[in-house]
Amino acid sequence: MNLKPVGIGRFLGTGRRRSFNGAARTALFSAAAVVALGVVYGNIFALPDALLIGILFVCGIFALLFLTVGATRDCSERPSILDWLLSAASLACGIYFYMIRSDLVNHITLLNPLSPYMLFFGTALLLLTVEATRRTTGLGLTVVVLVFMAYNLWGHLIPPPLGHGYIDFGSFIDTLMFTTDGVFGVPIQVAASYVFLFVMFGSLLSHAGGADFMFQLAAALTGKSPGGPAKIAVVSSGMYGMISGSPTSDVATTGSVTIPMMKRLGYTPRFAGAVEVAASTGGAALPPVMGSAAFILAEYTGIDYRNIVLAAIIPGVLYYLGVYLQVHLRAVRQGLRGVDEVDPVLETLKTGWVFIVPLIVIMIALLLGYTPTYVAVYGTIALVVASFFTRKTRMTPTKMLEGLGETTLRMLPVVGACAAAGLVIGGLTMTGLALKTSSLVLLVAGSGSIMLLLVGAGISIILGLGMPTPSAYILAAVLVGPAFAASGLPVLSSNMFLLYFALLSALTPPVAVAAFTASAIADEDAMKIAITSVKLASVGFIIPFFFVWNEALLAQGSGLQITVAALGGIVAVTLLALAAEAKMNVVVRIVCLALGAAALSPYLWLAIPIIVLALIAGLWWKRKGGLPFIRVLAPPTLDANR
Repeated sequence: MNLKPVGIGRFLGTGRRRSFNGAARTALFSAAAVVALGVVYGNIFALPDALLIGILFVCGIFALLFLTVGATRDCSERPSILDWLLSAASLACGIYFYMIRSDLVNHITLLNPLSPYMLFFGTALLLLTVEATRRTTGLGLTVVVLVFMAYNLWGHLIPPPLGHGYIDFGSFIDTLMFTTDGVFGVPIQVAASYVFLFVMFGSLLSHAGGADFMFQLAAALTGKSPGGPAKIAVVSSGMYGMISGSPTSDVATTGSVTIPMMKRLGYTPRFAGAVEVAASTGGAALPPVMGSAAFILAEYTGIDYRNIVLAAIIPGVLYYLGVYLQVHLRAVRQGLRGVDEVDPVLETLKTGWVFIVPLIVIMIALLLGYTPTYVAVYGTIALVVASFFTRKTRMTPTKMLEGLGETTLRMLPVVGACAAAGLVIGGLTMTGLALKTSSLVLLVAGSGSIMLLLVGAGISIILGLGMPTPSAYILAAVLVGPAFAASGLPVLSSNMFLLYFALLSALTPPVAVAAFTASAIADEDAMKIAITSVKLASVGFIIPFFFVWNEALLAQGSGLQITVAALGGIVAVTLLALAAEAKMNVVVRIVCLALGAAALSPYLWLAIPIIVLALIAGLWWKRKGGLPFIRVLAPPTLDANR
């Protein structure tokens, strides 16, 4: 008999996501739906104790997580005895904390000593959090958590300036597990409210047929134009990513259709995968829903979510315009045709209008100033009601059960990452390392804003290489945010800057998790896909520097300033796309980039003439035949694999 060797290496990555069938699947989804209903009840009826809500939410999610996600990649499809024990321990922790809820309310951190039972269950939940983090996010974030835990407990042995005062184990557990400054801090509070409810909206939308409608609408709008399949990928991935907020799940969902379609109609596997990756990554920054990191931004900074949504409109549209234009220019240059048969737009809307209604309700609720919690609730109610107007989209009890259960299961990796981020943030606060790191960043960057922004972008991307976007953003905000504030950078633009680079880490080599997902579908090397996707997403890497310089790009300022910024952004993105896809000499390329930068300037006397000049040039080229001009700039001899 051959025995598979057992080594510690098996436990260094994420665990296997199990698939259940039959009665086991029904039981799992029923339990997950119960958790979802509990979360909805807690949010709608506003249970007062934020700490207790966070604890019960985490314990309920962990109980399902240890049964659904195995300890290793090669574990059995059936939960092991250890998995059942960890699940039971999670439930036991939740029951214990609920039983002492009155003591939690009256407990004064670091003043009232923890009882032996409180210390035991607090330590147990801490260890469960670390294991949940490892199973769902892998080694990167887990190592960060363990390093910070070790620093909290033994950092007093390190000499100044990095050392700190002695922290005993009781105080360590007290701060991290019995306050909202640790595991149950901002990331978990946001995950248990806004994020969960919007994920529920997305899951129910998908089960009603919303994902199919988005693809069909994208095909109807762009499918017959040159490079139609790639444009379908850009539009559908943007719409789906706006709801899902996850680049990897977006690639897996829409990419399974769009990537093979692009390959069949002439795109190289490398470019097909890169288009999907670039289009999927930007969805989490596209209003009105955006991703979980945006909700954390709102909670952490105290900025109204409505203002964040309004601020994200212009950068989000410019990002997708940049990807779309590069796809179009390449299609024209290579003579790539569109899809032969697609349904007309009106025909698609006849059956799919029910999915537009909840999006309109969400936007109206945002504009009226409702909190994100109620925005998500109203959007979900509108979706369920509208779905009954057509037989195909009707939300049956089975679909509701599946949608609610899927919501909870989708949240498993998010909760693991957010709980881990809370651990790190609690450690940073407890030891004062956040302020020390901020001072170090200022020391390295000096007094120049450009250098400070470059350092901040680098930290956000590096953090994002080893952890999900929400964790990467909140840690970057804690570590770099104070340095940005000290240098006088505005709170909104500086945090949006960190958010963008945390998002872009999903396609940035060497990790590029979204590219690895696309590589399996495209049958191409992940690093090649990642490099090309960085080029397609170049607007995402450039525009954050400009909206820090010119806040009108974030809808901050007068109507004239915002209008000029939006038009200047269109001009700049068009010039950038030409510089990226056209064959031109270095001087012309530099001129295009310089004019694009000037068009984004906050100085109206500089931006307006360039916008007017671009409009005149565009009208002239249209009269002369715009596409031949593009063909002259970008002959077919250009390398198709760039």
